[in-house]
Amino acid sequence: MLPGLLFSNLVAAEATSKPTILVFGDSLSAAYGIPKEQGWVNLVAQRVKDNQLPYEVANASVSGETTAGGFSRLPAALKQFKPSIVVIELGANDGLRGLPLDAMKNNLEKMIQASKQINAQVVLLGMFIPPNYGPKYTNGFKAVYLDLSEKYKTPFIPFFLDGVSGHSDLVLEDGLHPNVNAQKKILENVWPTLKPLL
Repeated sequence: MLPGLLFSNLVAAEATSKPTILVFGDSLSAAYGIPKEQGWVNLVAQRVKDNQLPYEVANASVSGETTAGGFSRLPAALKQFKPSIVVIELGANDGLRGLPLDAMKNNLEKMIQASKQINAQVVLLGMFIPPNYGPKYTNGFKAVYLDLSEKYKTPFIPFFLDGVSGHSDLVLEDGLHPNVNAQKKILENVWPTLKPLL
């Protein structure tokens, strides 16, 4: 019994010693309104496995999360998962609520800094918002991601819902959240930026 037990523990230790890709986002990454296994983050995990890449994928996304909430949660997530790559997908809820862009930028910047402090590579997923708040806010929102990606030289996807947003056949009835059919498109938006890091 003892040798078998030791072997089991060794396998478990090896499985958890793989570097981790931590996806840290909101409902767009938390598979809101669809089965979690069909969400784009799980599709990334499946592709990593299919390509026999030595990584685990952890999804710490929470529906409704703002950058402020994300910043408050991140230290615990970094401590728990010790990721080598952090994919930050936050800001959509700040934009929809018309929250101050300076605060949003500050929160995202602190998350990037905290991730880099543990030597994790950061991938920043950008968002666009509807023009409800006027061009100044809309353009400023978009610029937050661009400015931070340039400052910290992070891999960057300007609009990770490209080809999904605005397509009624790819969103849920709320008109906002990607449906099951959209998840593969999101995967293909993210994968070309993520793959070189693996």
